[in-house]
Amino acid sequence: MIAIGLEGSANKLGVGVILHPAKGKGEPQILSNIRHTYVSPPGEGFLPKDTAIHHRSHVATLVKRALEEAGIKLADVDCICYTKGPGMYAPLQSVAIAARTLSQLWSVPLVGVNHCVGHIEMGRAITGASNPVVLYVSGGNTQVIAYTSQRYRIFGEALDIAVGNCLDRFARTLHIPNDPAPGYNIEQLAKSGRVLLDLPYAVKGMDVSFSGILARVDELAAQMYAGTLKGVTPADLCFSLQETVFAMLVEITERAMAHVGSNQVLIVGGVGCNERVQEMMGLMARERGGSVYATDERFCIDNGIMIAHAGLLAYETGFTTSLEESTCTQRFRTDEVHVAWRDD
Repeated sequence: MIAIGLEGSANKLGVGVILHPAKGKGEPQILSNIRHTYVSPPGEGFLPKDTAIHHRSHVATLVKRALEEAGIKLADVDCICYTKGPGMYAPLQSVAIAARTLSQLWSVPLVGVNHCVGHIEMGRAITGASNPVVLYVSGGNTQVIAYTSQRYRIFGEALDIAVGNCLDRFARTLHIPNDPAPGYNIEQLAKSGRVLLDLPYAVKGMDVSFSGILARVDELAAQMYAGTLKGVTPADLCFSLQETVFAMLVEITERAMAHVGSNQVLIVGGVGCNERVQEMMGLMARERGGSVYATDERFCIDNGIMIAHAGLLAYETGFTTSLEESTCTQRFRTDEVHVAWRDD
């Protein structure tokens, strides 16, 4: 079976085509995986309306390119998968309309996909992790997840803003460029940081909070630029912010591992590309006799292939989304999804 996946929950527009061989006959084959990113000016975030315009402007071109690169015809496509949520509503809506249009033009079934489950299933497929504790970290989500009884259960999450949003907003404070991504540029700057500043450490049971940390590091940045905070550089602030927020994530992930008896950690989502969070998580996992699994930027950053893969897994169990139900939503929790394709 072949599926085309459309992702547009934030500033990345992705289109991917995947082939699932007959059961037991091999691994999924990625036929194409194309992405186009809306980049806002330094010091600014991306607004929903501008991001939606970007997606509407590029989606038809990306679909055409994805099909050409995959070397398939319209008649080969078994289903069209799209991100139902969570995400920013205006970009989600733009892509959902595109998916509905293609479904009616091509007479191909629709499959609405949970964005978070897409990340998890793509991570499992690429890394081969069997039944890991999942740390899902991105611009809009921060969750510690484990699977049981055909559900991905959330053990802990951010109570306010996501870790990626925290990093992105601090990049705006420092006027760090948004190209290729603000979090990536913070990561590079943090590598030359030498001073570890004291920042709030807000772990509350299995949950975390990042708004107080952001407020404090913004204050320190203002003092640095005013000349009242001596001997501190922007690199030091980025280094201190990363070390603090990643330590919090390692703590709650380790607690979840202990609870479920797992020695595997799978890191997914855009922040999962960060080498420092992978390194810190690896140190913890090795002390427990375990291992960390992560993907590169082709799969950890939002992409269409993860939507195609998760959607096709659901489609193979008989699941489809009717035209009347092919809506999108900003709030679609990971644990709402019936993971019918897993029985382990």
